Amino acid sequence: MDILIVEDESEIAQLIQRTLEKEGFSCRISRDGVNALHMFQDQPPDLIILDLMIPGLDGLEVCARIRQKPGVKDPYILMLTAKGEEIDRVIGLSTGADDYMVKPFSPRELVARVRALLRRSLRQGGQHQLNRTQHFIVDLDQYTASRQMDSQEPETLDLTTLEFNLLSTFVSHPGRVWNRSQLIDKLWGDNFFGDERVVDTHVARLRKKIEPDPANPTFIKTVVGVGYKFEDSPVM
Repeated sequence: MDILIVEDESEIAQLIQRTLEKEGFSCRISRDGVNALHMFQDQPPDLIILDLMIPGLDGLEVCARIRQKPGVKDPYILMLTAKGEEIDRVIGLSTGADDYMVKPFSPRELVARVRALLRRSLRQGGQHQLNRTQHFIVDLDQYTASRQMDSQEPETLDLTTLEFNLLSTFVSHPGRVWNRSQLIDKLWGDNFFGDERVVDTHVARLRKKIEPDPANPTFIKTVVGVGYKFEDSPVM
């Protein structure tokens, strides 16, 4: 797994690099936001550890620009900051970060969070490898998902790993109401350390890719005070 560390404080960047390379990860370091975007474009990593306060472009801007780029690898983003205010966490997650850590942090916690983000498969518990509803097919063997609306040809969906896993969870249980804790357990397992509202960010991003009108969702419905429900007819 390739990890890009975007951190302007040399000692912290080297500590992160040493810690993760001991665990078998391949790491690169960028000292500023502009260079980080160049490195991302040249060789998209699997995960980016992104400091909030960096020269050039700050972490929020770098995160937002990466999430806006279509057709390239969409990495997990773990945001770092010396600040601990609630508003910073909310802003960081709303720009597309997957998790959030406040400095100082322990190397052990860092490794745990990185491993949690890089989990590539859901804990399926013996489910079939092909999940489908009237409008969606999720192939867990081929790791592909498609949508078919009315008489149109099937459309292959360009999803990130988390979006794929989230859609697979929804499609495998149409009509079920999920709270955020249950979705976190399905997507990240026991090693999740972030804010539960990260679920809302990924649901919003998935809606943009599968809903005819994301502002008025047809499939992923919000259940006020509870969580989310996927509405589509199952195919037997």
